[in-house]
Amino acid sequence: MWYCILDLFVLPTAECLTLTRMDNRPNRPTHPSIPPEAWAPARRLAQTVRGSIDRFLHIEAAGGVVLLAAAALALIWANSPWGESYERLWHTPVSLGIGSWRVEHSLHFWINDLLMTVFFLVVGLEIKRELVEGALSDIKRAVLPIAAAVGGMLVPALIYFSLNTEAPASEGWGVPMATDIAFAVGVLTLLGKMVPVTLRVLLLAVAIIDDIGAILVIAVFYSSGISLDGLLIAGGGIALLFLMLKIGVRPSFVYVIPLFFMWAGMLRTGIHPTIAGVVAGLAAPVKPWFGKEGFVQTAREVIDEFQDRITREHRDHELFEPLSRLATARREALSPALRAEVALHPWVAFGVMPLFALANAGVHIGGIDLTAPSHTSVLAGVILGLTIGKPLGIMLLSWLAVRLGLCSLPDGVGWSGIMVLGCIAGIGFTMAIFIAELAFADPAILGIAKLGVLLATAAATGLGLMLGRVTLPRERLDELEGVSASDAEALTEYWTDEQPAPSDGVA
Repeated sequence: MWYCILDLFVLPTAECLTLTRMDNRPNRPTHPSIPPEAWAPARRLAQTVRGSIDRFLHIEAAGGVVLLAAAALALIWANSPWGESYERLWHTPVSLGIGSWRVEHSLHFWINDLLMTVFFLVVGLEIKRELVEGALSDIKRAVLPIAAAVGGMLVPALIYFSLNTEAPASEGWGVPMATDIAFAVGVLTLLGKMVPVTLRVLLLAVAIIDDIGAILVIAVFYSSGISLDGLLIAGGGIALLFLMLKIGVRPSFVYVIPLFFMWAGMLRTGIHPTIAGVVAGLAAPVKPWFGKEGFVQTAREVIDEFQDRITREHRDHELFEPLSRLATARREALSPALRAEVALHPWVAFGVMPLFALANAGVHIGGIDLTAPSHTSVLAGVILGLTIGKPLGIMLLSWLAVRLGLCSLPDGVGWSGIMVLGCIAGIGFTMAIFIAELAFADPAILGIAKLGVLLATAAATGLGLMLGRVTLPRERLDELEGVSASDAEALTEYWTDEQPAPSDGVA
């Protein structure tokens, strides 16, 4: 499915942008600057608009801005004179089916349970990449983010549970455990060049582990009773997925079939169906078929063969075979998991997550009742868990891991940098609201929990930015100048006290 999206939308856009850059070079290619039958002014306007959109999509903070705008719109709408239309919209019944087979649920269900599966698919892909080639692929690099993430999950949960010991309020202990990756990274980006690249990589690693914890919490504690027939359907989908991988079927639109069976089976079983996206993401191949060198070699062979067939005056339909081989080599030059993540990320960041925020962040402030003690404790538990529990837990277990000699702080990051990370990790937003939707059946308590998440997100954002602007400039190290995120993520030397081995001929 995600590769079909890549071929239909992402690659044509990239090719058009490439042609645009080629058209602006002094030595233009021999082919026309615009496609046949295209109108030049309209073509130039389309390229200008497309280039502006592409630049916006590549700004890391852009996803967070759109997400924040969607949440603000939801709050304004829900508390406006048209607030009833907000509730009616998301409870509109929507049916899907073929012939006599029909499934009907509210629009809110399809967003939270179906579209969010795509979000969790990207989460699964990110987890797989981190485990195979990222900061979590080496134990020396993984100890610190694991310790920080565990502290950032346990302490907020304990703070919440200490204030809410009786049901149904106690069911929300998982809400303040979550960190919103996109929002948190976007906020960190706002601090600009004062952020050491190693701190950004550390935040990503902590958020990934946090997501693993949230997924386990959802699967174990926020799923209903197990249904055997649904379990068999989901198991059949997983078996089909791995069978396709083992017989060499590369990810394509056909992978929608096992994903659908996993989703439907988990929904029937009682396990939250979005977990199907995580399973599919973790199963994605991380090794390319051709690789970069294989693509270069195949491209040269195809170009030679293509030129030879043109010289021999082959008919056009006989040129498809070498072009097909080139297309396969292009798709398999990089990891399928990486291609899927890159292709899906814009759709999730600028589509799925803002739509989720629009459908779930609309808390009717006038309907909030804080007179009940349980309501007040839920609000306090969520806010204190995210704004105090997160930085406290991350600092505490990070310090303990360093003190015990299990790890060291990465280059360019001091303890004030860890505190900034902890504050920004308190931005729970998407995942926290998602868990709140699962935890609370009572609309009154759910509204209070959502309000707590929104207030905590605003507080964590402000505190993280303020603390970052005051403390981070003092921690920059000259040795990190010019170091890329890929290098900081892949090289152990930036994460330990060990010095890199000298090269040959150097004392």
